[in-house]
Amino acid sequence: MKKLSTVFVLIAVSLMFLTGPVMAKDTVVIYTSLENEEVVEYIKQAKVELPDLSIEAIRLSTGELGARMLAEKNNPQADLVWGWAVTNMEEFVPKKMIKPYKPAGWDKIPAHFKDPNGYWTAIDLYAAAFVVNEKVMEQKKLPVPKGWNDLLNPIYKDMLIMPNPASSGTGFLQVASLLEMLDPDYKSKPVEDNKAWDFLKQLDKNMGQYIKSGSKPAKLTAAGEYGIGCSFAFVYASLKKKGFPVIMVLPEEGAGFELEANALLEGAKHEAAAKKFLDWAISKSAMEGYAKFKLGVSYPGIQGPKDMPPLDTIKLAPMDFPWQSKNRAKILEVWSNLFLR
Repeated sequence: MKKLSTVFVLIAVSLMFLTGPVMAKDTVVIYTSLENEEVVEYIKQAKVELPDLSIEAIRLSTGELGARMLAEKNNPQADLVWGWAVTNMEEFVPKKMIKPYKPAGWDKIPAHFKDPNGYWTAIDLYAAAFVVNEKVMEQKKLPVPKGWNDLLNPIYKDMLIMPNPASSGTGFLQVASLLEMLDPDYKSKPVEDNKAWDFLKQLDKNMGQYIKSGSKPAKLTAAGEYGIGCSFAFVYASLKKKGFPVIMVLPEEGAGFELEANALLEGAKHEAAAKKFLDWAISKSAMEGYAKFKLGVSYPGIQGPKDMPPLDTIKLAPMDFPWQSKNRAKILEVWSNLFLR
């Protein structure tokens, strides 16, 4: 498995000079697992709409973000988390590392997109998708798969690449969706006895690599290193715009998805500034910015990108987020024991 270095996106808003004395801005430090190009665009918007804040956003993969928070538990270095997988966020509530806060406009967000006690508020939904390199498929005379079951065909041996669920939220949602779709009794049995592990063992026979990042499978596939990257829908749209020979397949069995949410951290050193950012982060204006990238956002009535299928036309997998969060450690333990090499 390739070792990817931590990617940091650090954007500092410069001091603003007004008539009279120089006015210092309030600093807010943010951890996020939103994609780099998203963060850059969203911060540009926030810079305009929150002129009194100096924003420092540090981008980490889903797993790295959680690991850093745990390492800093007794001395938090960030004030809030922005756009992090809900299944990860839920684990930090009983650890008392998240402080309840209902941002301005919280009542406009539907109930299934927020914690009833205000521990987190989701801003968007992202869905799993296969990114397929058409040129590779044509050269090797391979059919384009329609779903997960097709990927078991031996003709795809070493042609697949998938994220490691221990470090990637995208990888986790893919595995979790299969555990739920392929075993209707998933709730009533130990995780290790789930029928989907047999499916994943068969899939493993065709797997070329498991990788740390959720977007990298799509990017390596676009570059022609693999034929099929198990990734997520937004990356496809970005690659397509850049002219890569890729198509997107939403698994016919159902596309796993995840909510990305925001939360105020317990012990935030800049709590007032953090609350200002969290208020903005669920505003209609911010949501319109997210919708340029995401399949769906949590603010009602805002549509996703024009080059992506409407959310209501996509068959989504039944995602049991409380079960996933509760069993996350065991799911990762079983997966790692079976597939890490």
